[in-house]
Amino acid sequence: MVRVAEGLAARGVHVVTFDFPYKEHGRSVPDPAAVLERAFAEVWAGAGARVAGGKSMGGRIASQVAAKGELTPPPAGLVYFGYPLHPPGKPAQRRDRHLGDITAPMLFLHGTRDPFGSPDEMRELVAALGPRATLELIDGGDHSLVSPKRQDPKGQSLEHAMDVAAGWIKETR
Repeated sequence: MVRVAEGLAARGVHVVTFDFPYKEHGRSVPDPAAVLERAFAEVWAGAGARVAGGKSMGGRIASQVAAKGELTPPPAGLVYFGYPLHPPGKPAQRRDRHLGDITAPMLFLHGTRDPFGSPDEMRELVAALGPRATLELIDGGDHSLVSPKRQDPKGQSLEHAMDVAAGWIKETR
């Protein structure tokens, strides 16, 4: 996330990052959802940001808090870098039921090799969410939107994702 935050800042997008409580305390196992959601809402309230989002679990937590209407002020949009649609290899354990409750525009940046959701699953999700959802598939990207060196020797896949995100954020705010 640090690389993405720095990349977005270089593109003129102010980014606020933080660690969830379990990370602050040096633990590897995430806190319960209520703790994660409360932490996100508290940081959001003081951030002065207009667009919420995050990488993987951070994006999912942002979406859960937004779906409950607990982000004050409400975000103008949400950006997900590698949304974890389901655990790898467990497509029946979807984590998207709440997304329909979000009224703000959403941008999903998703790698075509991401084990947390196939391109077809992501296309289906975004189609079901309607015009407020946009999907940008990162060719060859994994869950971190990084493509293999042999396919992307200059590391442009993540750069492309940051270009798309920065442009979308600037249009949305």
